[in-house]
Amino acid sequence: MAPFEALYDLVHEIEDKAKLICEQLKDASNRQKSYVDLRRRDIKNQVGDKVFLKVSPWKKVLRFGKKSKLSLRFIGPYEVIEEIGPVAYYLLLLLELERIHDVFHVSMFRRYRSNPSHIVPIKKIEVRSGLSYEEEPVAILDREVKLLHSKTVPLVKVLWCNQKTVEATRESEDIMRRQYPYLFDSGA
Repeated sequence: MAPFEALYDLVHEIEDKAKLICEQLKDASNRQKSYVDLRRRDIKNQVGDKVFLKVSPWKKVLRFGKKSKLSLRFIGPYEVIEEIGPVAYYLLLLLELERIHDVFHVSMFRRYRSNPSHIVPIKKIEVRSGLSYEEEPVAILDREVKLLHSKTVPLVKVLWCNQKTVEATRESEDIMRRQYPYLFDSGA
């Protein structure tokens, strides 16, 4: 009887350890789930919403104009035309994407938020026949000298017109003097 009792005790010990391991695995799983749930968002789109579409997984399938680092991560915006389920939607795609199935998971979307400051009124821009336009500098706001290893580069901060928002850029003073000498004549 003694060998059976030892075997019986061993089986109970193994069962207890197995239960302990299962509990620890469940605790670890719940802990990981709680970390993931902190970052999880319930994304809900309506028919008619505009979304950007993530294209990074398609790098080998389609090219979107540029390679490697400069390639687009999102394209669009595209309109949601139908909800298939809680996380899948039909999108109204352009003809250039006709080879791609038009149902996408919400993880492939980034919400499009229109910003009125990004829209430039057409009346304010004089468009040339080559569909280009030229912005005119309004004033020089500041001067700066950039020190490099072997030389100094004079820079100016220039305020440009034809932009809905006030925006200024840093430009080379020499180039600006050649292209727009009238900015420097008034003692700016």
